[in-house]
Amino acid sequence: MTRRILKPGRTVWRIEHAGRAAVLVDGAAFFAAVRAAFLKARRSIFIVGWDIDSRTELQGDDPPDDGHPVNLAAFLTDLVKQRPDLQIHLLLWDYSLLYAHEREPLPRLSLQWQMPPQVTFCLDSTVPFGSSQHQKLVIVDDALAFSGGLDLTIRRWDTRRHEIDNALRVDPAGEPYRPFHDIQMMVDGAAARALALLARQRWCHAKGGEPAIEPAGNPSDGPWPDGFPPEFTDLEIGIARTQPRYNGEEGIYEVEALFLESIGHAERSIYIENQFATSPRIAVRLARQLARRPALEVVIVAPRSHDSFLERRTMRNGRIRFWRTVKEAGGDRVRLVYPSVERPEAEGGVRTTHTMIHSKIMVIDDVFLRVGSANMNNRSMGADTECDLIVEAGSAAERAAIARVRDRLLGEHCGVPPEEVAAALAAHGSLVRAADTLSAGGHRLRPIDDGVPDRSPLAALAERIADPPRPLRLGRLLGRVLPRLVLHGRQVWLRGPGLVLGLAALLVVALTLAWQFTGLSGLADPAEVGGLLEASRGAPWAVLVVMAVFLVGGAAAFPVTVMIVATAAVFGPWWGMLYAALGVAASALAMYGLGARFGQEALAGLLGARWERLQASLRRRGLLAMVAVRVVPVAPFTLVNLAAGASPIRLADFVLGTLIGMGPGLAVLCLMGDRIVRVFHHPVPGEIALLALSVAVWIGLSFAAQAVVARLGGRTP
Repeated sequence: MTRRILKPGRTVWRIEHAGRAAVLVDGAAFFAAVRAAFLKARRSIFIVGWDIDSRTELQGDDPPDDGHPVNLAAFLTDLVKQRPDLQIHLLLWDYSLLYAHEREPLPRLSLQWQMPPQVTFCLDSTVPFGSSQHQKLVIVDDALAFSGGLDLTIRRWDTRRHEIDNALRVDPAGEPYRPFHDIQMMVDGAAARALALLARQRWCHAKGGEPAIEPAGNPSDGPWPDGFPPEFTDLEIGIARTQPRYNGEEGIYEVEALFLESIGHAERSIYIENQFATSPRIAVRLARQLARRPALEVVIVAPRSHDSFLERRTMRNGRIRFWRTVKEAGGDRVRLVYPSVERPEAEGGVRTTHTMIHSKIMVIDDVFLRVGSANMNNRSMGADTECDLIVEAGSAAERAAIARVRDRLLGEHCGVPPEEVAAALAAHGSLVRAADTLSAGGHRLRPIDDGVPDRSPLAALAERIADPPRPLRLGRLLGRVLPRLVLHGRQVWLRGPGLVLGLAALLVVALTLAWQFTGLSGLADPAEVGGLLEASRGAPWAVLVVMAVFLVGGAAAFPVTVMIVATAAVFGPWWGMLYAALGVAASALAMYGLGARFGQEALAGLLGARWERLQASLRRRGLLAMVAVRVVPVAPFTLVNLAAGASPIRLADFVLGTLIGMGPGLAVLCLMGDRIVRVFHHPVPGEIALLALSVAVWIGLSFAAQAVVARLGGRTP
């Protein structure tokens, strides 16, 4: 067979034989197949992911009846107890703080320290700044491999029915989530062994060592799960990767090369499902092929909108530009749609939701099938690690199997069986018409309207950081986004200490907003911080642990009041008050010192002659100024400390003003710490009233202290 698209060394890494291959549609099928394969494992299991969550419930359409726990961590523990020679390796990306609210807290605790010794855990941080480990691989005995868009994590499970309500579609807290769609491919043979090598290379990249593959066994004795018949047999599988440049290693960009090459061979139809579509190079290639082939139609199934705070502010603008490019070239021959689900209610209304599209699949005519982890965004082209599997049809049977996969997916979103999709395409030959008209059971595809783009500088900055085509270069990024400061209508270029000060201020503000207005707010809980301090209670070094927590929290702009309450709740009101006071002092002095080191020279350059007047004023009234900003915190604790260090406020005034301004509040928080924690989790009217009275006392004492200082300050010549 002459291959037109798969070219080792350019569009793919390797082409390997597989005895069997199956396309697993949606989380229930994937989780059930993985579970069944794990039960057949004898030597090794590798799980490589963007995320792995110990709380994942490993089940199919219905709860399992094999006698093992449903919970992933408990299931793996049970497995190695029965098979002591089985080795399990878990590797997940050492994720960015931006994703902390989406992840399981302390994964090392749940996936390593609480697991048997046969389970080895690794947090993979061996990617460049701003990049992620995004491959999603599961390998069993180096003989069976899964690759695609699904991680073994929470909020991924769903059935192909995508019902509005499903009692099993809930997260660990019992909260339901909307229908979720994704795809994984399962292969055996030499293709599985190649993916096993890729998984082991990733493992060794993060942990060290050299990859070694188990000897090939008899495929008939392998771990292929029962009840999952293959769509393909005796075929060749292409494997495409993205690997960013890192630590002297050259970058690998097969994923992008394959997108561009494969689109250039499309004749009649391109069916795409993808979570993100922002890559301008892919958009331009689609537009060119639409212009070259007047009969070509393109249907892109995507999420109606993006759920997370970060994605809404970064990927929407890129998708608007992407779709504008494709639409201008294709007109009525292209669609950007999302799966809608409707259900009539007994009282006469209609309940509506939409299915979250997380899959990454492309079908070109009936000759090319691609399933993988790579989105059509910029970062999948060169910043993140990715792995896609490809079938380029070499026979009539493979062409028919590719067409059935496409028809099955389109039918799922439209609520009709694949045979009805095939009949519609045979009747009129239009993929676009089928997407427009097919509908049953409340399921249909609807057009996506992203509105107008956000043209603010903040949106442009967020896009540059969240969706880079190559790993971020921190120095270059800062030079672009923090080059100047506008002060009283005058642009001042930031250089040297000024750049450091500007960066620190921007970082503190961003972190403060994140702790309050994003999912990170769920972590700003006194009980969560208390859990970190609990282990040191009663130990002679407890005060050092508290001070370290305050120092780290101050550097991350974590709410200081939460740290004070947590300290009092763990150590009691009196020791807690002492420890919290020392922690506050350590954090405040550290930030004051940082501001003094880098900020004074910058402010002198920015303010010119006004700097001397400001110095004279603050030297006279620095104590009053510090008490005022502590009593009425006009800015975050960390930012106030940095600014005070950069200003002419003397260290003595800074320390005394902090003590006077924060003392009453610190005392109230410590004396009421345990009650505040109870109100935080179990609010009752009596506790709330007592807390409100305490806050009133706090405010009264603080303003009284400020009034005394103001009167004394007014008498100072």
